[in-house]
Amino acid sequence: MSTEGRTTAGSALRGFLETPVVGMAPWIIFSLLVGPGRFEVAVAVALAAAVALVLLGRLARPDSSWKLLEIADVVFFAGMAIVGALAGPGTLRWLETYAGEVANIALALIAFGSMAVRMPFTIQYAREQVDPSLWNTPAFLRTNYVITGAWGLAFLVAALAGAFGDLVLHNPDNIWTGWIIQIVAIVAALKFTAWYPDVARDRARRDAGLPGPDPPSTASFLLPLAALLVPLGIAVLILEDAWWIGAALIIAGTLLTKVLRH
Repeated sequence: MSTEGRTTAGSALRGFLETPVVGMAPWIIFSLLVGPGRFEVAVAVALAAAVALVLLGRLARPDSSWKLLEIADVVFFAGMAIVGALAGPGTLRWLETYAGEVANIALALIAFGSMAVRMPFTIQYAREQVDPSLWNTPAFLRTNYVITGAWGLAFLVAALAGAFGDLVLHNPDNIWTGWIIQIVAIVAALKFTAWYPDVARDRARRDAGLPGPDPPSTASFLLPLAALLVPLGIAVLILEDAWWIGAALIIAGTLLTKVLRH
């Protein structure tokens, strides 16, 4: 690889590691993997991802500050691994059933708790991508509060969906509560994280009377979510005995995508 290629790859890696989505990756992996018979595998993969991301972050940017979320990643999953190794059969069955909700609730508490102490966890990542002169501006602070709140809400929805599947339906692997609702919540937060900063920046520029593009439309945020309905509908057709629901999701996703594009 040429020097220019290595520089470009290194810049891309640093940019990737400087987003809050990276810090949440182990939690997302764990919440989607864990289930009956899968606790040890889910913890091992999540812990490996957490440690790898910390090491990559230090290698890519040695002067980078330690993040609340990456520390929580390693501590939480290392603790879960120890508990799982020492747990008896009954405790292990409980963890296999409810550990996904525990992880989602923990991350929601981290999000809302960081907002309560006036340090939304996304701000540590955002500060590494903007000039220090912007760190205390109202627009910058408000943007991070909104994005952190969106992630807290997404993981709260995922926790509630999982709890409904476990406690009410008595089916941890229910495709709706264990997968579809949780995936939609996470994807919505991912898309919002990418969409909202441009909205906030363009609105601030417009309010200041400066020239520039109009803020991205709400349709540009909703479009990927509408498109997601199609593969979800296909999954329902394959995995569930409810072809009409799968067909409805595919049709709704197709129609909404066309409407939002126009």
